[in-house]
Amino acid sequence: MKRNKGIIVIIIIFIVLAVVIFSGKGYSTLEDRESNFAVSDTARITKIFIADKSENAVLLTRNNSGWMVNRDHRANTGLVDILLGTIKKLKVKTPVSLAAHDNVVRRMSAIGRKVEVYQTAYRVNLFDKLKLFEYEKLVRVFYVGDATQNNLGTYMLIENAERPYIVYIPSFRGYLTERFTPIPDNWKSHVIFNKRLADIKSIQLEFGREPEEDFKVDVVDAFGNYTITALQNNRIVESYDTLKLLNFLTSFSDLRYESRLNNLMSPFKMDSIIQSPPLYELTLVDQNNEAVYVKMFEKESAYTKGTGLMVEPITTDFDRLYGLINDGDDFVLLQYYVFDKVLRPLSYYEK
Repeated sequence: MKRNKGIIVIIIIFIVLAVVIFSGKGYSTLEDRESNFAVSDTARITKIFIADKSENAVLLTRNNSGWMVNRDHRANTGLVDILLGTIKKLKVKTPVSLAAHDNVVRRMSAIGRKVEVYQTAYRVNLFDKLKLFEYEKLVRVFYVGDATQNNLGTYMLIENAERPYIVYIPSFRGYLTERFTPIPDNWKSHVIFNKRLADIKSIQLEFGREPEEDFKVDVVDAFGNYTITALQNNRIVESYDTLKLLNFLTSFSDLRYESRLNNLMSPFKMDSIIQSPPLYELTLVDQNNEAVYVKMFEKESAYTKGTGLMVEPITTDFDRLYGLINDGDDFVLLQYYVFDKVLRPLSYYEK
């Protein structure tokens, strides 16, 4: 009798597991499967791949420290959040009419952007209480086309579906194509320095035209002890303004560039600037001995001064300068307004 009860219990457990597993797959009509673009649980999204017909492609991946672009650059968190919100809120307005179907499909096959969305899933998930055997699952594959004629909808097509749909986001007026950009540069974070004082081991600043102002700051300990060295003669600065130095060290928590110029400037001009003598070279080493190095160059000005026959060109831009970052991979535009506070010379700190 006890043996029979044990068998019955095991059978019931298997029945429950089978019901949970198959109900998790859900039942939906063909139309539902072809029009279900949204992913409601974006917190479980681990990876998003976007590509177009021009061989542009980007892979956004989530790790413990945030989102990465093609696994080697930090992503712009704000833009990724917008993308996740977009994927979550996608709604179908209407199927594409039969009269427009062929033209829309033909255009999407030429300019459409393929989107793949991956999520964390579990091979055994019992009422969201018992989760076993985690794996990464491809949950959506769809194509994003261009805007409708009134710019209030976007043509989209789920892979292997028979017809495209006009998709929108409630309360948003506009189209969604550009939110699915396959250009990696568009997703990269603009942050260059993101270090708290406790993270910093040393900072070195070199002035290309004034080497006597070069200096290095070493953080000796966490109790406010620092060493400033004049690099020209390795002289230890015995007397310095502590408040000014603290303002300098705490200014590296969020320093960003304005725009990336890799694809906006001719390679010849870019190379010419990079080969010229730098204005500044700034190196920050953190407590893990990881270094961030920025090389900065003078930017020419497009402005003039004076009037009439007395007009003269202003050769130097006093608002912006060029920068080389990410081990020389990215050529960017910097603002003096942002970086002035960390570009002051040694004499500024000395008493």
